Amino acid sequence: MNGITETGSGSDIDQTSPEVLAATPAEQTKELPKSIQASVARSSKQPVPPDAKSNDNIAPCLSVVMPVYNEANTVADLIHSVLLQRPVEQLIIVDDASTDGTWSILERISSEQSRIKLLRHPQNRGKGAALRTGFGYVTAPIVIVQDADREYDPSEYYVVLNPILTGKADVVFGSRFLGGGAHRVLYYWHSVGNRLLTMLSNMATNLNLTDMETCYKAFRNEVLAQILVEEDRFGFEPEITAKVANLKVRIYEVAISYNGRTYEEGKKIGWRDGVHALWCVFKYNFLHERTGTSQRVSAER
Repeated sequence: MNGITETGSGSDIDQTSPEVLAATPAEQTKELPKSIQASVARSSKQPVPPDAKSNDNIAPCLSVVMPVYNEANTVADLIHSVLLQRPVEQLIIVDDASTDGTWSILERISSEQSRIKLLRHPQNRGKGAALRTGFGYVTAPIVIVQDADREYDPSEYYVVLNPILTGKADVVFGSRFLGGGAHRVLYYWHSVGNRLLTMLSNMATNLNLTDMETCYKAFRNEVLAQILVEEDRFGFEPEITAKVANLKVRIYEVAISYNGRTYEEGKKIGWRDGVHALWCVFKYNFLHERTGTSQRVSAER
């Protein structure tokens, strides 16, 4: 069994698949455990706050999970940007066996920042595997995925968090295609592929998303209760979309900016990942057992 290095302890821990806590709409609260029913009931009685206009308007409430692989050129600036944002309560970084000096940078930065939880895979396993590891350590009420390549701007966290904080949503997708944010003009066929995958995913889930493949996906921590991430690579995106759709939770989509990069600048996803994503759309919507059963991570802390 592969070990995960956890900084601060100097030990390896066994990796098991983490559990994500269940989130269901208000009309389904009778199916929830009594403790969660009580939490939903309390929150429903609270006055609905107005939409935040910036991250400065939001108190710490967010666990950021950042998978990292060979991002020595961008990771330090990105971590600095994440930690500047007021909503960030915790930053979980999972290095997926980087070989370009990224790990040394991460060790130095994490030793100076108490909000960082740093983990390392001894072998490269992929984005989904890194997120599965990171999800097992979240402690804040809301969780968001943050890539380490600066394509997505942490200063826009408030845009993604608003539907959750105002009680409208359990899961929020940040869409690159809704408009409203600046977008770097790059690969035409990538955008066609993204839209095709989103359309096929929508046909399978009966959702009307515009950007299923987006990195910015935010979840109430209770949603990290009935989702077991199985995909190790970029198949995470269609898998998680199918599973949140199956939970019948409230899903919102908001417009975000996007500063895409070229392959020369370090972009990693390729056409083979697109083909595998097609398989994942079919697998997790039509072939996969849809019981909602979950397993809680039992990693040694």
